[in-house]
Amino acid sequence: MSDDSFIREVNEEIRGDRARALWDRYGPMLIAAAVLIVLGTAAFVGYRYWDTSRANRSGDAFSQALKLANDGKQDDALAALAALEKDGYGAYPLLARMRAATVKADKGDFAGAVKDFDEVAADSAIPASIRDMARLRAGLILIDHGSFADVSSRVEALTADTSALRHTAREALGLAAWKEGKSQDALKLFDQIAADEGAPRNVRDRATLMAELIRGTGNAS
Repeated sequence: MSDDSFIREVNEEIRGDRARALWDRYGPMLIAAAVLIVLGTAAFVGYRYWDTSRANRSGDAFSQALKLANDGKQDDALAALAALEKDGYGAYPLLARMRAATVKADKGDFAGAVKDFDEVAADSAIPASIRDMARLRAGLILIDHGSFADVSSRVEALTADTSALRHTAREALGLAAWKEGKSQDALKLFDQIAADEGAPRNVRDRATLMAELIRGTGNAS
């Protein structure tokens, strides 16, 4: 055997010994890490499936409740929405609360609808944008079924220039003021809407008509 061959065999033996030593030292940790990766992946996939399944079931239940409401089966719709509010997943319980209030208003239970919207508006766990929408919805109902003070207590804060809901809030407050004989207050609000280039065109057109109507009655002075 040549010296080169002997040296190679020694080197290979040394490398083998080192590999066995490394495996003896780190092999169990590598196996444990591999097992954890497999288990973690399986758990993640399982959670995603569970999460998606629950969301899909709640979505189907919400769609069915909407269909019942659209078909005029309001009592059945309210029962389905109440169940979804209790057992639904994700955003669906909140959607069920809001939709149930709307169904009550459609049914003629205006006091119940306002109460439900007020409860959503007062719930600090709900995002501020949804709470503001609930205040606005309550105010819109109260234009015909409450006083100017009732409407104002819900929507006054939403009429600020920085509010995304200011156009509809001003319109609601303006209509409530006009209904109660507060013509100058109503005119100011409708003029604000008509002059607001950020307001939707149809809202500005309605505001312009209302302002012209008020001026035409001679009550604007």
